[in-house]
Amino acid sequence: MYYIGIDLGSSSIKIALVETSTGKKVTVVQEPEEEMSMMAIKPGWAEQSPELWWELVCKGIKRILKDHKISPANISGLGIAYQMHGLVIVDIEGTPLRNSIIWCDSRAVEIGNRAYKEMGEEKCDTRLLNAPGNFTASKLAWVRENEPQVFDKVYKFMLPGDYIGYRLTGKIASTISGLSEGIFWDFVENRVSKEVLNYYGIPESMVPDTVDTFGNQGEVSKEGAQQSGLLEGTPILYRSGDQPNNALSLNIFEPGEVAATGGTSGVVYAITDNLSVKESSRVNNFAHVNYRPDTHTRIGKLLCINGSGIQYRWLLNNLDVASYEEMNGLASEVEIGSDGLSIIPFGNGAERMLNNQDIGTRILNLDLNRHSKAHLCRAALEGIAFSFVYGMEIMSSDGAKAKVIRAGNDNLFRSAIFAGTIATLIQEEIEIYNTTGAIGAARACTIYEHGHEKFTSYMNNDHVMTYRPLDNKELYQKAYENWKNELQLILKTKK
Repeated sequence: MYYIGIDLGSSSIKIALVETSTGKKVTVVQEPEEEMSMMAIKPGWAEQSPELWWELVCKGIKRILKDHKISPANISGLGIAYQMHGLVIVDIEGTPLRNSIIWCDSRAVEIGNRAYKEMGEEKCDTRLLNAPGNFTASKLAWVRENEPQVFDKVYKFMLPGDYIGYRLTGKIASTISGLSEGIFWDFVENRVSKEVLNYYGIPESMVPDTVDTFGNQGEVSKEGAQQSGLLEGTPILYRSGDQPNNALSLNIFEPGEVAATGGTSGVVYAITDNLSVKESSRVNNFAHVNYRPDTHTRIGKLLCINGSGIQYRWLLNNLDVASYEEMNGLASEVEIGSDGLSIIPFGNGAERMLNNQDIGTRILNLDLNRHSKAHLCRAALEGIAFSFVYGMEIMSSDGAKAKVIRAGNDNLFRSAIFAGTIATLIQEEIEIYNTTGAIGAARACTIYEHGHEKFTSYMNNDHVMTYRPLDNKELYQKAYENWKNELQLILKTKK
């Protein structure tokens, strides 16, 4: 028997097949094989077609079943992970009324900023744990203000993963975790926020039904079965946004546990058991997958670093090097601190953790007589690592102290310099696991069917290695303090 995991991203959809007994990965396929396109009708806009997502999900599932000669009757359940903060709106027939306004679309920024002031900053912080910002609720308000003829036809709004669940089952539903990421959830009243709905003029009837994150969220309908190749009656047992799901994939559930991602952008996702919002202007707070109203407060604090792996990729494309491995090798030839060369890695737009300032990437203290491309490689890895540590210091001041850090075996965490620098500065081990979001979404099905212990057992064979703090912390600390001083000077001049 098998579980299927669907990971709906903005560049592709990945679908994993795992064994239910062992959690072992059988395969992961990607649709489309090339990158999925975004529509940008105006600057700052980003849209995708929900119908295209569904077509690609069906294509991927059929491909898995055919290539591995698996009967649909051998699929025990499905888990869904998805790009967060997107908006899908449908009419009474369930037909999308427009393209999805996805996570990186910035058209609703000013609407969210205005709401934060007019609803009251303290009320938003304490009840929503976030400013309304550019999240799903603000995107729906944009539709109301700018496309009233469309808004008048809205039957329900959904998040991207909810739409896939709907196409599979015919049932429109979301989770508390999902509603919180859309900034619809009131954590004081433990219900959908009437204040948000009233302020934005969103009828309560548009809110989807709420289902448990882990549980039978609906079964594949006759139509869903015909289109996907699955067996009618196959249950959806889990759904979550991609960052909470990435944390779940790494068995991150309890306070002190932290998931880290070092891809194009960097992410630190820490679990706490309190509703502190001291750093809400720089860190987002959402209900984690195991949050339960009144009984189990588990908040995922999400810190994003836009200028992360994209900077190292820029160096790869612009230095005379053949691979990341060559760059890592060059970097290892240089001493800690890169002989005074510092790189500030924030060149991929405004950084929320820097209070939305866009300071760009800075190469500082470059000596044309001493520094080589090896120094640039080391300084880049150190600069990105330092930005992670800087972010973790912000989160720590908000009650999110790391005790366990886990990361996937990809991108920056393959570099011993990058991971070792972080481990040494925060004095905690970093465990590396060979798993992905699609695999995690598939394995999550077992939490409902067999409990958390079984899910944990799946990870036993995934451990790749552990980076431990190095002995010479003083050298790393000195380099970090020098980097941080440079950053503070830049931030002062930008004010």
